[in-house]
Amino acid sequence: MKSLYKAICVAWLGLWTTIATIILGIPVMVAGLLSRTGNLAFSISKLWAYTMLAVSFVRTEIKNKNKILKGTPYIIISNHQSHYDIITLVTTLGIQFRWIIKKEILKLPIFGYALYASRNIFIDRSNTARAIESINKGIDRLPKGVSVMVFAEGTRSPDGQIHEFKKGGFVTAVRRKIPILPVTVNGSRRVMRKGSFTFKPGKIQIVIGDPINTSGYTTDTVQELIDKTRQAIIANFDPEYIP
Repeated sequence: MKSLYKAICVAWLGLWTTIATIILGIPVMVAGLLSRTGNLAFSISKLWAYTMLAVSFVRTEIKNKNKILKGTPYIIISNHQSHYDIITLVTTLGIQFRWIIKKEILKLPIFGYALYASRNIFIDRSNTARAIESINKGIDRLPKGVSVMVFAEGTRSPDGQIHEFKKGGFVTAVRRKIPILPVTVNGSRRVMRKGSFTFKPGKIQIVIGDPINTSGYTTDTVQELIDKTRQAIIANFDPEYIP
């Protein structure tokens, strides 16, 4: 029965991913080409995220949303448990932001170019210096007030714990004096774990922490900022979250 359920899940998600990508991918690309900001393309991409949540029977909630000041650009730092983190964050935060994404995603048909057209930032994760340079160039392309989203662990957690953070997004935040917005995702690993395409209907919770002013940090003290941000995310983390 487990193998049958897995096959049904894979087929169901594959079908809807294909349908949503074909229907919405082209509008996102056109919007990206017609708009210098990428804001319209990002807004259209939310429809893709809402669709995938709906067909997976996944509900979402966000706590402390009032801590997000619209029009203020942030480096948003979040833990990473599941593919569902992405679509949950897109549909709950309520602000314009762009992703820092591994460059390999660019190779995906339609989807990769749609992400590029939306002004997302692509990096080479194997080279820290080049990654930081790519982040800086990517931020220069963004319109005023748009934030940047970073999964600081670099990849999805294999065991449900919050692992060490990479420094790329933090160095940029310090150099440009952009505040950090700590965000915690709870429950997404129950919906879909790393390495699995079997989903379980459920609820995912997003918890917003207090923004962290970076003006008092330098590149020499960036590790202190990393540690403070990680602790802020852990403080709101509930690995046993059940709605």
